[in-house]
Amino acid sequence: MSLNTNVQALEKWPDREDGAKRRVYESVADLIADPDNPTPMVRLSERFKPSPDFDIYVKLERNNPFGSIKDRTALYLLRGTPLKEGQILTEPTAGNTGIALAALANAQGMAIELALPEGTPEEKKALLRFLGAELLEVEDELCPLFPTEGARGVVKSLVESKAFNGRYVSPNQYENELNVEAHYRTTGPEIWNQTEGNIDYFFAAFGTCGTITGVGRYLKERKPDVKIIGIEPAKRHHKLSGIKKISNLPEEHRPKILDYSLIDDIIAVEDDDAFKTGIRLARNEGIMVGPTTGALLHAAQVVGAEASGVAVVISPDDATKYISTYAEYLETD
Repeated sequence: MSLNTNVQALEKWPDREDGAKRRVYESVADLIADPDNPTPMVRLSERFKPSPDFDIYVKLERNNPFGSIKDRTALYLLRGTPLKEGQILTEPTAGNTGIALAALANAQGMAIELALPEGTPEEKKALLRFLGAELLEVEDELCPLFPTEGARGVVKSLVESKAFNGRYVSPNQYENELNVEAHYRTTGPEIWNQTEGNIDYFFAAFGTCGTITGVGRYLKERKPDVKIIGIEPAKRHHKLSGIKKISNLPEEHRPKILDYSLIDDIIAVEDDDAFKTGIRLARNEGIMVGPTTGALLHAAQVVGAEASGVAVVISPDDATKYISTYAEYLETD
């Protein structure tokens, strides 16, 4: 019996008693979340609530096949960035987008080279090497001021250099509207469906800004008074991989795909508060998240102390990629 015949047979099998179906996929890309196969949300317990009438739900993007919300972005970027024979995919990354792009590139037989800041957590670098991606480590801040600096500058030079004659192609997640579309078409509808439209606050970090713009746009179209809260590090020099400080940036340096009209408030979070909240979540709720999630949860608790309603916090990935950066907080905790 062929695999296709087996698949057809499996589809005819009755559901298990718990309602789950046995699923078989043609490609690992098919495991990436969408409204028909959403990542889960978990409602935090009373111990984590900042006030009796403020409920916090955490959407666990680590359940994507490559471990982060950037799986969604990478899928849309690759679909919109066809490569010719001999061309190499390249992209600046703080880790998660690179991991997803590398895995998807491997599945499609594409060559890939990635530029990333030296300060990227070692666990992410190890995963990228495991995937066989060519890495260009750059002396770069996690939060560079200019788009031509650091990893982004390296990729820009590879793509634009006449010496390479078009050999390198970058989807440019920082400026590509497909980054926004990925979340407008998947993450936003999932949150709306999972809360049955009962959402009052949405918290997301400022990174490439695809998530906060795509989800924010979708939610605002359906419920204009929903509050979209953007989270940034308190300082430009910080330890929160993948998150950017955007306050007070001149117009030409602002993320091009960020729609500022959607943002109701911006909250800055200190590194200590982010890491300690991530640890507290693991020890009180059993949910293991990265420090960016800790930053979002800290902000949600600040807002929720004087508010009521339902809040959804995006958890971009999990703790396994950040154990080395958590270490100093574990030693003193």
